[in-house]
Amino acid sequence: MNLNLLKETFASFVRARGMDRHFRRLGMDMFRSSPLTKEVPQTLAQQLLEASRGDTASLLQRLHTRPDGLTEQEADAIRAETGPNEVEHEKPLSWWVHLWHCYKNPFNLLLTLLAAVSFYTEDMKAAIVIGTMVVVSTLMRFIQESRSNTAADKLKEMVSNTATVMRHDLVADIAEEAQRYFDVTLHPKGAKRIELPIKLLVPGDIVQLSAGDMIPADLRLLSAKDLFVSQAAMTGESLPVEKFITPANTDASSPLELDNLCFMGTNVVSGSATAVVLTTGKRTYFGALAERVTAADRSPTAFQSGVNKVSWLLIRFMLVMTPVVFFINGFTKGDWVEAFLFGLSVAVGLTPEMLPMIVTSTLAKGAVALSRKKVIVKRLDAIQNFGAMDVLCTDKTGTLTQDKIFLERHTGILGEANDEVLQYAYLNSYYQTGLKNLLDVAVLEHAELQREMAIASAYRKVDEIPFDFQRRRMSVVVSEREDHHELICKGAVEEIVSVCTHAKKNGEIVPFTPELLAEIRETTASLNAEGLRVVGVAAKDLPPTKEVYSLADESDLVLIGYIAFLDPPKESTEPALTALRGHGVTVKILTGDNELVTAKICREVGLEVEGMLLGSHVEKMSDAELAIAVEKTTVFAKLSPAHKERIVRVLHDNGHVVGFMGDGINDAPALRAADIGISVDTAVDIAKEAADLILLEKSLMVLEEGVIEGRKTFANMLKYIKMTASSNFGNVFSVLIASAFLPFLPMLPLHLLVQNLLYDVSQISIPFDNVDKEFLEKPQRWNPGEIGRFMVFFGPISSIFDVSTFALMWYVFGANSPDHQTLFQSGWFIEGLLSQTLIVHMIRTKRVPFFQSRASWPLMGMTLIIMAIGIIIPMSPLAHYFKLEALPLSYFPWLIAILVCYAALIQGMKRWYSNRYGWQ
Repeated sequence: MNLNLLKETFASFVRARGMDRHFRRLGMDMFRSSPLTKEVPQTLAQQLLEASRGDTASLLQRLHTRPDGLTEQEADAIRAETGPNEVEHEKPLSWWVHLWHCYKNPFNLLLTLLAAVSFYTEDMKAAIVIGTMVVVSTLMRFIQESRSNTAADKLKEMVSNTATVMRHDLVADIAEEAQRYFDVTLHPKGAKRIELPIKLLVPGDIVQLSAGDMIPADLRLLSAKDLFVSQAAMTGESLPVEKFITPANTDASSPLELDNLCFMGTNVVSGSATAVVLTTGKRTYFGALAERVTAADRSPTAFQSGVNKVSWLLIRFMLVMTPVVFFINGFTKGDWVEAFLFGLSVAVGLTPEMLPMIVTSTLAKGAVALSRKKVIVKRLDAIQNFGAMDVLCTDKTGTLTQDKIFLERHTGILGEANDEVLQYAYLNSYYQTGLKNLLDVAVLEHAELQREMAIASAYRKVDEIPFDFQRRRMSVVVSEREDHHELICKGAVEEIVSVCTHAKKNGEIVPFTPELLAEIRETTASLNAEGLRVVGVAAKDLPPTKEVYSLADESDLVLIGYIAFLDPPKESTEPALTALRGHGVTVKILTGDNELVTAKICREVGLEVEGMLLGSHVEKMSDAELAIAVEKTTVFAKLSPAHKERIVRVLHDNGHVVGFMGDGINDAPALRAADIGISVDTAVDIAKEAADLILLEKSLMVLEEGVIEGRKTFANMLKYIKMTASSNFGNVFSVLIASAFLPFLPMLPLHLLVQNLLYDVSQISIPFDNVDKEFLEKPQRWNPGEIGRFMVFFGPISSIFDVSTFALMWYVFGANSPDHQTLFQSGWFIEGLLSQTLIVHMIRTKRVPFFQSRASWPLMGMTLIIMAIGIIIPMSPLAHYFKLEALPLSYFPWLIAILVCYAALIQGMKRWYSNRYGWQ
């Protein structure tokens, strides 16, 4: 199952229920505290209850599987019968349904109404032009969205989640048969462990789970070790629940209450387990719930809400202006039918028909551009948030540093070299089966240990106490000789020391004293100050009286020493931080690591540390106190996952657009809480699922490029809205003035529609336009109030020159009676279209257009073509068809003068407006 699509599948459900916005990133969290969690088919619930109660041997037999899994051929046969392991998600729309969705926006419906009225009144020319506008708008949006969806699907396919599956080896069967019939002994390798895409799982598959894994289907546990699972997605429980192979409550009526079942859509917090797949896809508990909500209509995202606010702003202007124009023309001209048609044309003139297409194509272009920079966009709307981001929270490891940790030293408790520490650390890392982190890899790959590979073979693993983020340590129990067991524990120094009572000093075991503890703290602090990450190693001998160990056994340990790791800073980090700072993005470090190590790395990469807070300090602060502290703090160290999430939430509540970059299971809550979650392709499943963007390269420089692309995307969308809103409002304002004083219509409905169609076509290349450098220097957000002010301020400026054109046609060219209205309308048609097209270049930048800021060649070429068509229509044989007429050549010097004066006034007013209100 492609879990990356779950977020999109259930987003509407989350929004419709008004759930916590911080869970919107993750589709499965739609079930948080929802009563729907028990509303599944009774047969499914009964099937899961029965599977939990029987013995495992009978269950495996019923599923036609075995403890070491299915063969590849058996799995293929079952998959052919059950289908892929995918929940019911929103299926791609058929082309005709998609076409209908592209058509049914308020703007097209209004145009269709106008076309119907024109057809009814036998104005076929107007009906054809309006119909063309509808067709062009609908088809362009259909084509762009189809391309966008295809591109987005291809991008999301680049990021997949997998499960660790056991595959039965057919050689084992052959060996058994050979031994039975031919008395030949073969030595097969046994079962294989493979990484399989989750959508390929089938009932009967044996899967292995560890910390960070998504539960890929509904499972029955076969073995489990300190397994804690987060079921908030299904039950709303905030704390992880522990799972066992035997249920404590055998009389439970709901499968969710059973301790030996795990459900698709939840995730492993800590521990490890082996389980058998019971049900897959839509037959899972999660899938059954999914079928109940996939039919829900999507509600707008935060980004779409911003677009909708702008659209409603224009609609409100339309609702005010249209009746005024209608009544003025009706009373002054006496032709109410013509006034009605003209009023509807004015309404069309105020509507940005191409807005849906421009938004879609701009976002799609941004997503494709980001993919070239190794950024996979899972949700197109996230691009705008990327550009609006003003605070980036990130971990230290792999972001500021090279993500290549080296084991630098292995020392005794007072800093002296000690090989025994290295041996204990090696055994711990070698035998642990949980989530092996970079520290374990560094220990196992350490050069000095290559000759010691026989160490592990001399031991037998007895048990394991997995890592979790509360204890910040993990233990293994091994046995070299059967007369005793050795518990070896490694983890954060403070946590290790807290469970130790003795230390090994100069080969002797001595009890802890205040003086010794002070020496230990001084030694580890000096190592931290060198930029080394220090991990404590402790051990104790135990009698071989049991085979299962628990957290209670992590006590009375002997501190052996430390292993110290070096993670050098990346060469690209300092310029990347400088670039992000230059683009108005504040970088904050949220790490579980030691504060001294973090501070040294920050100094090395040029990140100025204004303040530092530890997780223990965050714990004691109220939200109000933390809200003040986060603004003055650069580094947050020794954090738990809950601390990271809380800091991100507080930053958001302070008004910031917060990005969070993480790749571990401890980062998943913060990824969901952030406005934009950023992860990497090598992250654990739960982190990739919670993220909006996936980086194929873990680098701040890639982020800086993504921020720029996000701002370009937003800038070009904003250009279209500002251009269209101001020029359309100016045109309608001019119509209002002309309607009050002229004895005829200043422009026929057909003229307004053709002009509007040509102008909109000229805008289709805006997604490819250049963006001024200063617009990229700071975050940008939707501000409908600013757009309204911009429209009211710049729109009437064009009316000054429209009125000048009225006076020119009336007094200079004698178009001052109904008999000469066609000449008047032709003059204003050309001036109106050219001034509208010119405003594209004037308003797209606050600089001097053509000289200080040039539009892209596609936009430049398209506007020139539209201007040429606008002049050709009245001056060609087509003029009669459009109820226009050719203008005398003496008109054009006047036109040039009007346009030059218009451009000069707009440029002057831009400077004043920018100084007064700023320029978004």
